[in-house]
Amino acid sequence: MSKANLKINWATHEAASFACQNWHYSKCVPAGKLVKVGVWEDGKFIGVVLFGRGANARMAKHYGLNHDQACELVRVALTDHINKVTKIIKFAFKFLRLKCSKLKLIVSYADPSQGHHGGIYQAGNWIYSGRSQAQSDVLINGKLIHKKSANAKYGTASPEKIMQKYNVIAKYGPRTWKHIYLMPLDKGMKKQIMPLSKPYPKRASSDTDDTLGNPAKKGQFDSDRCALSDKDQ
Repeated sequence: MSKANLKINWATHEAASFACQNWHYSKCVPAGKLVKVGVWEDGKFIGVVLFGRGANARMAKHYGLNHDQACELVRVALTDHINKVTKIIKFAFKFLRLKCSKLKLIVSYADPSQGHHGGIYQAGNWIYSGRSQAQSDVLINGKLIHKKSANAKYGTASPEKIMQKYNVIAKYGPRTWKHIYLMPLDKGMKKQIMPLSKPYPKRASSDTDDTLGNPAKKGQFDSDRCALSDKDQ
């Protein structure tokens, strides 16, 4: 396989939206404040790696950290690419650490309801810490929406209040859980979380994991409009 020159830089919201809508199974950008990292191969924009506070506001505290010491890997949305996803994520981590020196831990989740077990995380030597607590998202007009996204769009995650205020049908969806993966960014953090380590879950016969973004179709985008200077972040 030929090699491609890999470049990592800030990405605009426009670029992140395009990548998520075209190259990620969710077809949407996560709610909340995001750090948007763009990816280029041989000068061509191929997608984004997005980081955020995550859906759980107490995530960092759970690991004994402040809010600026931990973040969640919330999206990897890529079109066809030459470099391995694990390498792209690794480069994104290095770039992020240069800009966020206090960062000690990155958390990510694999959703079994989407046929994911975390194969990419396992290939990248993440630490698997088990399953998240089961919770219910909100089903609005037949579409399942995370509580955080529902709150951002409707001002509440309560199906009853959403129905009262908006002309939609809303209810709680089924309770689901996710696999939790941890990536420590220094030796001290690794030593701290190693006691949480559990054997990697195996791929189920129906799993379609291992591209993370699961790009469904190709798209065209002007890569010259994707980069931001540091002062714009």
